[in-house]
Amino acid sequence: MSSYQKELEKYRDIDEDEILRTLSPEELEQLDCELQDMDPENMLLPAGLRQRDQTKKSPTGPLDREALLQYLEQQALEVKERDDLVPYTGEKKGKPYIQPKREIPVQEQVTLEPELEEALAHATDAEMCDIAAILGMYTLMSNKQYYDAICSGEICNTEGISSVVQPDKYKPVPDEPPNPTNIEEILKSVRSNDKELEEVNLNNIQDIPIPMLTELCEAMKTNTHVRSFSLVATRSGDPVANAVADMLRENRSLQSLNIESNFISSTGLMAVLKAVRENATLTELRVDNQRQWPGDAVEMEMATVLEQCPSIVRFGYHFTQQGPRTRAAQAMTRNNELRRQQKKR
Repeated sequence: MSSYQKELEKYRDIDEDEILRTLSPEELEQLDCELQDMDPENMLLPAGLRQRDQTKKSPTGPLDREALLQYLEQQALEVKERDDLVPYTGEKKGKPYIQPKREIPVQEQVTLEPELEEALAHATDAEMCDIAAILGMYTLMSNKQYYDAICSGEICNTEGISSVVQPDKYKPVPDEPPNPTNIEEILKSVRSNDKELEEVNLNNIQDIPIPMLTELCEAMKTNTHVRSFSLVATRSGDPVANAVADMLRENRSLQSLNIESNFISSTGLMAVLKAVRENATLTELRVDNQRQWPGDAVEMEMATVLEQCPSIVRFGYHFTQQGPRTRAAQAMTRNNELRRQQKKR
């Protein structure tokens, strides 16, 4: 045990509470002030406990704000400025910065023949613009033309802008005309089982009422002449998908079904896929580009349907998972091979 520890041992049995009880109020206040001054930089204590309380002093007089400001200003003017440790003489020290030259790598160095170098050195702006147009950069401007245009606000020097070499002009392609199909006439023909009606194409007709689409699917249950049924971009949802599923369970003449680019959810797609298992005449099914991704379970169900339905030889859907994509590809290859063997027979 060190001598300092021995010195502290005599204070081990002292009763601090007894000593505090014997102190007078003045001594306690003095002790409080001394304790506050012991550790003024302790950041763990509030600011009021790190400094001595000086608010009990008696005022020296009324506050005169204008006189106080004048006094502070006068004091500031009378204080002498501090001299610089190193006086400024205006002398420049050191060397100015010079950017080092970048060495061009060997693979980026381009060496032209002397004839080409001489031709490019003496080429006019119009000739340089023609060369740039050949390389695919049309309406090229030189630096002088660019800055002249900025200063004047308009292009004054048009030399070389209208190059001899011009880009190919493509003919504008007009938009496709709207679908002229009359929904009411189609519905009547499907209900009457018209022999001349073999294709129902309602693509891109977005104002078809949902009840009319469900009625059309209901009429398709007993139709025996329609081979292709397409509802692309008709804003169809799950009610239409359920009606299509009910139609597939009873129809035995439909060969192609296309319900791409609609608002069918995973529930509606599952209903259609389950109905496809009960249909042996469908050869083409397209369900891609719905409003939301159907999910892994629906993609696995698609692969299972293709494996269990050898009649389907064309399937329209972009798989996102590797597993169902591989299974679907193998199933489609097998189905097409079976169809080819049946045609040979």
